[in-house]
Amino acid sequence: MKLEELINKNYSKLNENDIYILKYVLKSKIQCCNLGINELAKRCNVSKTTILRCIKKLEFEGYSEFKVHLKLEESNVYSESEEDNNIEKLITDINQTINYFKNRDFTKICKLIYEAEKVFVYGTGAPQRVVAQALKQTFFAVNKYLYVIEGEGEFEGLTDKVGEKDLIIIISLSGNTASLEKYTNKLSLKGIEYVSITKLINNKLSTKTPYNLYATTSEFRLDSGNSYETFTIFYILIEVLFRHYVKYEKEQKVKTLKIEE
Repeated sequence: MKLEELINKNYSKLNENDIYILKYVLKSKIQCCNLGINELAKRCNVSKTTILRCIKKLEFEGYSEFKVHLKLEESNVYSESEEDNNIEKLITDINQTINYFKNRDFTKICKLIYEAEKVFVYGTGAPQRVVAQALKQTFFAVNKYLYVIEGEGEFEGLTDKVGEKDLIIIISLSGNTASLEKYTNKLSLKGIEYVSITKLINNKLSTKTPYNLYATTSEFRLDSGNSYETFTIFYILIEVLFRHYVKYEKEQKVKTLKIEE
């Protein structure tokens, strides 16, 4: 909640001194972010105790919390337009990904999964491995068992053992993970097909295989200063791929029945 909103909410508690202090703060927010309580009291011609009483009426535990709030507000963390923009980004990402799915032919990838003796799924990081587990669980519904590769060491060992009739699905947000290249080179030399699942950007992984799936994702900055990029779109991708696979599998069973007749 912005400082102005907190003042309005608690206005009935404020006296003349409080209003004078808060008017000064509102007019000089940037400077007040860096002022100690004694300096603020001096500039407002009041005591340190008066400052503390004032900010506690606004529901702050102490002056330190009050300063943090000011700094966050000045860095636009509480900017409604920025928050709205982040929501719009997510909606745009979902819409762009859905439009991509509408125009994407899943037949070749579904054929690879259907005909593979074993399907292995590798996620390059912890969030990607969670997506890999979700992919495994989803395909289990049609008795198609996917093996999730737990970590880079296991992936390295697998590249020596995997056969030509097997398939590997690689999930990477950026598609530019440095360690991937030596493994994908080995797979290509052995004639092993693999599918890349990445965000919709130009990346090394997707250029090395004709079987690619993409999701549109955007990142935004959190209060802590860290960047956040959602994997939600990847779960939508999994659901779309699965439904295409169910359709493909049914078509193959119908063809088999016609041949037997």
